[in-house]
Amino acid sequence: MSGPAIKKLKYFSGNEWIESTSGESIPLFNPSLGQQIAEAPCLTAAELDAVIESAAAAFSSWSATPAPSRVQHLFRFKHLLEQHRDELACLVATEMGKTLAEAAGELDRGIEIVEYACGIPSHLMGETLENVSRDVDVTTWRVPIGAFAGIVPFNFPLMIPLWMMPVAVACGNTFILKAANQVPQSAMRLMDLVKDSGFPPGVVNLVTCSNNAASRLIEHPDVRGVSFVGSTRVAQKVYQTAAQHGKRVQALAQAKNHCLVLPDCALDRTVQAIVNAAFGCCGQRCMALPVVVAHQAIADELVARIVSAASSIRVGNALDPETQMGPLVTKEHLARVTAYIQKGVEEGASLLLDGRNPRVSAHPEGFYLGPTVFDQVTRGMVIGREEIFGPVLCIRRAEDFEEGMSIINSSEFGNGASIFTSSGYHARDFSHRVQAGMVGINVAIPVPVGYFSFTGWKKSFFGDLHSHGRDGVLFYTEKKSVTQRWFEDKDHRAAQIGTWD
Repeated sequence: MSGPAIKKLKYFSGNEWIESTSGESIPLFNPSLGQQIAEAPCLTAAELDAVIESAAAAFSSWSATPAPSRVQHLFRFKHLLEQHRDELACLVATEMGKTLAEAAGELDRGIEIVEYACGIPSHLMGETLENVSRDVDVTTWRVPIGAFAGIVPFNFPLMIPLWMMPVAVACGNTFILKAANQVPQSAMRLMDLVKDSGFPPGVVNLVTCSNNAASRLIEHPDVRGVSFVGSTRVAQKVYQTAAQHGKRVQALAQAKNHCLVLPDCALDRTVQAIVNAAFGCCGQRCMALPVVVAHQAIADELVARIVSAASSIRVGNALDPETQMGPLVTKEHLARVTAYIQKGVEEGASLLLDGRNPRVSAHPEGFYLGPTVFDQVTRGMVIGREEIFGPVLCIRRAEDFEEGMSIINSSEFGNGASIFTSSGYHARDFSHRVQAGMVGINVAIPVPVGYFSFTGWKKSFFGDLHSHGRDGVLFYTEKKSVTQRWFEDKDHRAAQIGTWD
């Protein structure tokens, strides 16, 4: 049986879809089937430069457009996102492997940011103090900067572009999205909706290219700032390179989130929260929960319940409404995560639930891996230290609260951390002392809603201003302070008024 027809994709610039002349392409797969479905272009350096120059040229008129007028496009865009919700969710499920429910949830979180950006006239209001000296007033404005580049990962092909673009353009900047090479079609559909929303040509653009070629987006003098989400190694390089070229940069990186479970937790709800956080989206999210630190007094019962609940998760085609966990995104990523499982076995961790080679008989070529649980993970084991980015949960055991805190704070990453307890004392102490930027109290995935910022710490973030929320507005604007004083020469003014008349 032959596979599906291979769709040849284009890039988006000046509100037009353009075919690349490079002759090089990136193969794209449906991970549920293990079949190629499309190919994306690897743009040439000249093509990338042309897109950047188009965005830079559009900045002058777009930044001069009043903020209340700019957000009218975003109101229409939000309506179109909601109108096409099922279609967009299906695209994400098809190319990335999330379940339909997870994909729809991703879009909803992205729409939160669009809603926030629609309020930009209020967020851009500056500060004024009159009579700082006699008859001298000072006003500070927040003004747009220029063309920004957004470089995004595969795991949230709708949400993460929507973290960046709406706030950037609402503030008066133009934007170039470098879509994730594995999953560009969802973001490409966003560009159709951008055009249908009436954005002027050049304000929002999309490119696909090799990772090496993407450095042009960081180094080009007409790109004034960079928003990045990806691995820590690349995030640090992006941060350093952008800074060397005098650009603003926010670089969101990897994570190894932990939760601490104390004996006084609400056990049933704690187990369900952990299983959802560890295995939702097949573990492919930077706020997943890959490490549980269990108080020794409750560890045996907690682990048994987690294994039981994880064993019942139905793995299958992302487009099947009955599926609870879809495939990993690519064959290469499946091999990478599987290698980590083997590494855990070799390190001596106790493999209680082995997700390798799950039975999905209808789709034997799909990139599937079932929920996997390791117990007795100890200090120094690679599986407990490095980000695996798959459905692999590690259990570490602690004798008491203080040891649990020490385990969590020893991680080089600091995206998120949670505690499950009924103790207000321990919850408050945890929230103040834990070295992570996003903290959950009986919440396994403590991602704040869109009008707060995504505040990773340590090697999970490089930069000064975080993504979306108030930090997002500050990142995409700069301050201009105006000091003014007016004089009046009455005789001269009277003569001038006569001239004007």
